[in-house]
Amino acid sequence: MTLSMYQASVPVFLQGLKNLSAILDKAVAQATERKIDPTVLFNDRLAPDMFPLVRQVQIASDHAKGAPARLAGLEVPKFEDVEKSFDELQQRLARVIEFVNSIEPARIDGSEEREITLPLGGQTRTFNGQTYLLYFALPNFYFHLTTAYAILRHNGIAIGKRDFIGVVP
Repeated sequence: MTLSMYQASVPVFLQGLKNLSAILDKAVAQATERKIDPTVLFNDRLAPDMFPLVRQVQIASDHAKGAPARLAGLEVPKFEDVEKSFDELQQRLARVIEFVNSIEPARIDGSEEREITLPLGGQTRTFNGQTYLLYFALPNFYFHLTTAYAILRHNGIAIGKRDFIGVVP
């Protein structure tokens, strides 16, 4: 059985985004229940030199919309990073999910050799589609997704591996 570029990207990003959305819902519910101001979680970070939760979610969502768009040869939708609440983060995730769902498999399949050029750290880096997906986009997505999860766990939010992984199709 062959795994297509669409199958290796879109369903993976969608599952991660939906799981992140559910995790954020749990965080707000538990913070409210424990009488913790949700903005404490929203702005917390694991280490002083790391981004806070809000930025982790923004970057994860950027990779989830950017990778399928680039693989499909589409312009990447630009979202301003202005979210100030969990509700606004949820709206961002919903917009990303809607965009990613709108991409037809045929636009992504066959993109293994598509040239993808990105500005990275003041330089330009060019990948082929498969290398970009497997060695850049997915690892970055999971790094920021995992860090968002870890920030919430570190703050005592009762979430676990099942929340992170979700229901496996």
